[in-house]
Amino acid sequence: MKDWKSIVVVLTVVSLLILLIPTLLVLPSFGQKASGELADDSTNEPTEDWTAQLDGPVVEVAVYRTASEEIEKHQLEEYIVGVVASEMPADFEMEALKAQSLSARTYVVRQLMQGQTEGLPSGANVSDTVSHQVFKDLDDLKKQWGEDYDWKIKKIRQAVAETAGQVITYDGKPIEASFFSTSNGYTENSEDYWQNDFPYLRSVESPWDTESPKYSQEKTFSVQEFQTKLGVTISSDNIGTIVSRTKGQRVETVKIGEKTLSGREVRELLELPSSDFTWTLKGKEIVVTTKGYGHGVGMSQYGANGMAKQGKTYEEIIKHYYKGVTISPADPFLKQYMVWDRGDRF
Repeated sequence: MKDWKSIVVVLTVVSLLILLIPTLLVLPSFGQKASGELADDSTNEPTEDWTAQLDGPVVEVAVYRTASEEIEKHQLEEYIVGVVASEMPADFEMEALKAQSLSARTYVVRQLMQGQTEGLPSGANVSDTVSHQVFKDLDDLKKQWGEDYDWKIKKIRQAVAETAGQVITYDGKPIEASFFSTSNGYTENSEDYWQNDFPYLRSVESPWDTESPKYSQEKTFSVQEFQTKLGVTISSDNIGTIVSRTKGQRVETVKIGEKTLSGREVRELLELPSSDFTWTLKGKEIVVTTKGYGHGVGMSQYGANGMAKQGKTYEEIIKHYYKGVTISPADPFLKQYMVWDRGDRF
């Protein structure tokens, strides 16, 4: 009898194991490493509710979608993913992506604190364009990336997760965390391009940008088009001169005929990639050569990637491009905008 009972027990255990093993094998793995890195789920598709793995308050960002003319609300960290994915190539170095995540989060936190933004419909915090930060949602990114979607979204979510809950501050407040694509070798003092003088937006060297495909470009205009766009008259022996340059080596003022223009005015009127430009007359055409891409104030994205390739951390990248800043917890600035606290969900 004892032998039969033993056999029955063994058979019962084996049967239970047969039933349980498939279930154990497919159970999802959630959680976040101490570093902030998302738990490894490389064998699965990226989860759409990945933000549930993060700690801290849940804050929503109201984004005005210019195509649909509607306001959409997105959780802060998922919004940051959509910005980083839109503003920086996913194949950039991880530390560069983390620096971009920190800049993007700081920018929108400052927007939240400033309240209603002029030019946006009531209730919107930001638009999805370069007027604020370019933002694409997951459906947009799936269409854009196609078969590369899984690895790209996972990499960007990791960058965002590893900086979650952090912002850049100066004198205890989130900074104006401006960024741009490519420098001419230097960034720009804020007051040399905008009217505002920010002590942390100072001109610094950025020698890594020469590797950017946007570092040097040419744009050709007919003489008539050039004159019409700038409202000037040129002659074969006087096509204008650059009067002065900024600390960041961009054009400060230029004189063409009897007219004096700022470098920014010329850039905007001619729709140039940068305000570091020179031009030459070739027959009936004027060829304008530019260095850099963007306004030049704040963090250079290609510069950040160059620093990351040299082994610099995102903290080092941030503190190079934004002078005298501190990386601080975001929670004190976000409490009043909290929808709910993840710490209360269990």
